[in-house]
Amino acid sequence: MTSLLLAAMLSAAPADLLPPSPPPAAASGASGSIDPAAATRAYLDLLPAEQRAKSNAYFEGGYWLILWNFLWSAAIFVLLLQTGISARMRDLAERATRVRAGQAVLYWVQLALVLEVLGLPLAIYRDYLREHQYGLSNLTFAGWVGEEMKALLVSIVFGGLAAAALYAVVRRLTRTWWIWGAVVSLVLAAFGTLVAPVLVVPLFNNPKKLEDPRVVAPILSLARANGIDAHEVWEIDASKQSKRVSANVSGFLGTERITLNDSLLNRASLTEIEAVMGHEMGHYVLNHIYKGLMELGILILVGFALVARVFERLRQRNEARWRVRDVGDVAGLPLVALLFTAYLFVLTPVTNSIIRGQEAEADIFGLNASGQPDGFAQTALKLSEYRKLDPGPIEELVFYDHPSGRARILAAMRWKAEHRETWAAAAARK
Repeated sequence: MTSLLLAAMLSAAPADLLPPSPPPAAASGASGSIDPAAATRAYLDLLPAEQRAKSNAYFEGGYWLILWNFLWSAAIFVLLLQTGISARMRDLAERATRVRAGQAVLYWVQLALVLEVLGLPLAIYRDYLREHQYGLSNLTFAGWVGEEMKALLVSIVFGGLAAAALYAVVRRLTRTWWIWGAVVSLVLAAFGTLVAPVLVVPLFNNPKKLEDPRVVAPILSLARANGIDAHEVWEIDASKQSKRVSANVSGFLGTERITLNDSLLNRASLTEIEAVMGHEMGHYVLNHIYKGLMELGILILVGFALVARVFERLRQRNEARWRVRDVGDVAGLPLVALLFTAYLFVLTPVTNSIIRGQEAEADIFGLNASGQPDGFAQTALKLSEYRKLDPGPIEELVFYDHPSGRARILAAMRWKAEHRETWAAAAARK
């Protein structure tokens, strides 16, 4: 009995935290000062050439995937229109029910299934084979298929509700649908942000309260110091899917939740965890959720306006083949999706820059809040497993939705150079 009790206690004990890694000499302040550029280069040089090449290959391959994702999706939408499959799916939905909202939902269910089947070859390569090729996925193929089915179910449920709501607006407000459709889309996006932490995340992972006081206490202290009224920290078992380190402060309007994934807990020191959490709290304190929703709303409004201008011209030219009656006909959804997807594809540098700007703001907030520049730099090196560390300026502008690892380390070293108290005492002891 005693041995069983001891075993149970040991299994429940928190795992040992990794000790913080010492900074490279150029970043230590041992010379009496810190040159941010030299300290940044010293951190970048810690990454072995083989790992850097692998990281670069993975991330640069993603540039081509942006193009292939767009072309593959566009081909599917054109196929559905040109073959009349979309019109037949609409006819099937209309035979099943006379309720317009029900027709929109039934059409969406069919469309979601078709998109899943036709998109499966690319998805297998992009999300399973390629992730395993670069050692980033922990899922078996059966596990990956299970995740895909869950995602499909979420898409069917929430996509069906969205389709019913949007087409109700389009049918009633045929001239100004693009304005009110953008409003409804923004409301739906806010709803998704609201319910995701409590309804969607548990479908894929097992959230549980983090009990290790060595981690929880400093995180809650950091939260309170920055005006976040948090009383608990959550952990999710994201390592079952991936080795990526991550954390977030998600939700809004009372559903906010501070969450770390177990990969971060297992692979990072406490200084790195504090640096990451300072960044994530920055998103919350700086109201990036609300600002992001407003920015998304503007992008949707402009996109819908462009769709409204082009949709009818294309529909009339291809009316006999497509059998799409008007913009309020759900059979025209592939055309709407094609036009809007093309709009977002062209806007990739713009959307990336919007997100990257918020991430840079959160980086600075996190450095000021946590006071852990070396933990921040060391985390940037961990993120280099799937993000190219040192891109060219145009490359970063177009393809990066986060600051590059080089930019983040430079920001951390610049902060450290201006906060002598973070390193002077340690340097003096050497």
